[in-house]
Amino acid sequence: MFFSLLSTGAWAQAQPYLCEFGLQGGAGYYVGDAAPHIFMAPREAYGLHFRYKFTKRWALQVKVSGQRITGHNYTIRGERLDSKWQNQLVNVDVMAEFNFFRFGTANRFDKRIRPYTPYIFLGIGAGTSGVGTKNLRATAYIPLGIGFKWKFHEQVGLNIAWQHNIYMSDNLEGRDELDNKHQMNGWNWMNCDLTGMFTVGFVFEFAKAKKACRVCNTD
Repeated sequence: MFFSLLSTGAWAQAQPYLCEFGLQGGAGYYVGDAAPHIFMAPREAYGLHFRYKFTKRWALQVKVSGQRITGHNYTIRGERLDSKWQNQLVNVDVMAEFNFFRFGTANRFDKRIRPYTPYIFLGIGAGTSGVGTKNLRATAYIPLGIGFKWKFHEQVGLNIAWQHNIYMSDNLEGRDELDNKHQMNGWNWMNCDLTGMFTVGFVFEFAKAKKACRVCNTD
């Protein structure tokens, strides 16, 4: 009922907003030398983002996120590891987004616009891993994933995203017994670490676009 009340009103001729700020939270995981499968030892993940909308389908997102990776009691290449470890990741992403539907506020001039859409994204990122300021390491990665957007108010919406980060290195664990066991670190795509996160967040839109005059002579 609450969302229905928010969704009603003078939406028919509302002007679109160009910018968006959002907060999200959820769970993340790590795949690497100490965790060969996704969803092993999930931990908290969180972030904030800024999104600029070029069109109803294309947007640019800049995102800052953090997540904790951890593991213990794993068998690695036949050797038992019983000591627990953890690292904190801080990442910055720049990603291009594509909406499958023309996304925005309902508009009587364009019946194709919908207040919800699935979307995909791909970009570049850089981040650090370590415990506090100890053993900090920087690395680049490729962020990509899928998501769903729902605009339940003229300026407020909901985002759900499943993001994967493919790192350019194999050093997220920060432990000698786990990291670079066979001297394969670096730009080796067959031995890179991967992290992922599933998040749900709320967004707020601002910076309304200029109203288009549909009857003016634009010559």
